[in-house]
Amino acid sequence: MLYYDRLSRKPTLFKSFTGLSVKQFDDVYKEIEIKYPKHEINRLSRDDRKDGRKRAVGAGRRFKHVPKDRVILVLLYYRLYITYNLAGFLFDLDQSNVCRDIEKIEGLIRSCLPIPQKLCKVTRRLKTIEEVEEYFPGFMAMTDCSEQPIPRPKNGLSRRLYYSGKRKKHTVKNLYTVNQKGLIVYKTRHNQMGKKHDYRIYKKNHPELPPYVLSLYDLGFLGVEKEFPEQLSSLPIKKEKGCELIKEEKEYNKIHSSKRIVVEHTIARLKKYRIVNDIFRNRLRKYDKIADIVSGLVNYRIMSSC
Repeated sequence: MLYYDRLSRKPTLFKSFTGLSVKQFDDVYKEIEIKYPKHEINRLSRDDRKDGRKRAVGAGRRFKHVPKDRVILVLLYYRLYITYNLAGFLFDLDQSNVCRDIEKIEGLIRSCLPIPQKLCKVTRRLKTIEEVEEYFPGFMAMTDCSEQPIPRPKNGLSRRLYYSGKRKKHTVKNLYTVNQKGLIVYKTRHNQMGKKHDYRIYKKNHPELPPYVLSLYDLGFLGVEKEFPEQLSSLPIKKEKGCELIKEEKEYNKIHSSKRIVVEHTIARLKKYRIVNDIFRNRLRKYDKIADIVSGLVNYRIMSSC
């Protein structure tokens, strides 16, 4: 069975299965271990029964595994996106208990990671140039959208709203803004439908960056310079129909792409967690929480390597 004690003896497999090294996991778990007692008290004290009955704190079924092994279960499930049946076989659990164990500790894991919402609150309060440079090295930020396929919705309206003409399938989208190190400083809070254009999502859900920061976009965000004149923006030069770019324009686009590639690398890191890359089999109401946790894991790895 895959327990922490057994898996931690094989660091290569540990990182492959969880996305974190043994040391990184131990550092994250220290904070989880501190917050766990209060988290359990709050969870067990919550009155969520439909008939209004209340139960004493500590009542109900006990978890079979200790919190550390349950965190391993969540990370392995996110990284490999295996079925509950296979996860139950690996952790000696029933399929329903796998779902329960994951759901009950996801909120605690999310609160212990540097998710984009936490960083966004910090970046909004930056005032001095030194503070801005700390979070935005080189005074640059890159923005792009990422799509993930979902099963074909049963409802006809949902099928139209979630259908992406670009991907030729039903998808949900997320918009990410990263700094030059690849740290995700902003992410859309609600899952966006695949029918929406990247720039349409940006107009309704865009980060509030400091005035010194230059934002880099691709050609999917044409119009941002006119509609957001107060923001420093940079886009590649678009080739006009029937014309060719001159040498200087091609060179400019090449330099622009070399700087903006950071956001593509960050999205690639996110998609190493197959739960945000493969067809999303879970309920869409859970998508935001799952995307937050994966973004927090990527941010933590970047912050710990600096």
